[in-house]
Amino acid sequence: MSRFLHPGLVIGSLLVLAVLGAAIFAPLIAPFDPAQQDLLAPLAPAAWQHGGSLAHLFGTDTLGRDVLSRVIYASRAAVLVAVLAAAGAGLIGSLLALAAGYLGGWVDRLVRCAVDVWLAFPPVVLSLLLIAGLGAGVVKVVLAIALVDWVRFCDELLGGVSAAAQSERTAAARLLGFSHLRTVMLDVLPAVLPLMASLFVFEMGAAVAVAAVLSFLGFGLGAHQITWGQMIAVGRLAVFEAPWNLLAPVVAIIATVAGCNMAGGGLRRALDVGRRRA
Repeated sequence: MSRFLHPGLVIGSLLVLAVLGAAIFAPLIAPFDPAQQDLLAPLAPAAWQHGGSLAHLFGTDTLGRDVLSRVIYASRAAVLVAVLAAAGAGLIGSLLALAAGYLGGWVDRLVRCAVDVWLAFPPVVLSLLLIAGLGAGVVKVVLAIALVDWVRFCDELLGGVSAAAQSERTAAARLLGFSHLRTVMLDVLPAVLPLMASLFVFEMGAAVAVAAVLSFLGFGLGAHQITWGQMIAVGRLAVFEAPWNLLAPVVAIIATVAGCNMAGGGLRRALDVGRRRA
C-alpha cells in the first residue's frame, strides 16, 4: 500500500480529483451563473487588487461575467473531452497493439508502419486538419483527438504485448489448445493492464491540452460551450487591463495537465512495482 503514497501520485491524484469535483459540483461551487453578464462592471479587478471585491474573486471579463465561475464550469468540458478522448484513443491503440503483438508477422509490421507514419505528423496540426473536416462539437473534438493519439497507446504497448505473447505462460496456453481470444484476455492483457491504466491518465492530460488549443483557435466544442481555450482567446485581448482573465484558465490547464502527468507516472511506478513483487 505504501507504493501508492508516492508524492507524485498523491499530488497528481488530488489535482485530478479537484478538477473532477469542480466539474461535477459546478452549480454548487460557482458563485455566479457563468453566462450572467454585468455590463456595468466589465474587467473588474481580482479581489486582491485595488478596487477588487470578494464577490468576484478573479474579477470579471469584458462582458462582466465572473471569471472564477467560468473557469469552474469550463472544467466540465475539459473532463468530458479528457475521459472520452482517452477512452477512444486507448480502445483503438490497445486493440491494434494486442493484435500486432500477439499475432506478429505481417500484422505486426503493418501496425508498426502505421504508427511510424502517424508519429511523423505533429499531433496538434493533425488534430486541426481532422477537426477542420469534421466540424465543431464534443463528438467531433473527441473523435479528432482519439484518431490522433491512439499511437501513444499502441507504441507504448507493443513491446509489452510482444513480450507477454512470447512468455512461457502464453506458450503453455497455446499448447493446451486454448483459443486465441481466451489467451489474449487471460494471459496477455493482464500483463499490460498496469501500463494501459497509466497511459489512460497520461492521455487525459494530453486531451485537455489539445482541446484547449483547438478551442483557442476557434475549432472547439461550440460557441455556447465554455472552455478554457475559449477563455484564453478572449482574455488575451485585455491581458494588461485584466490579467486574470488570461491567467486563470492558463493555470487551470497547467494544473490539470500536470496532475494527470504526475498521477500517470506515479500510477505506473506503483502498479509496476506491485506486478514485479507479485
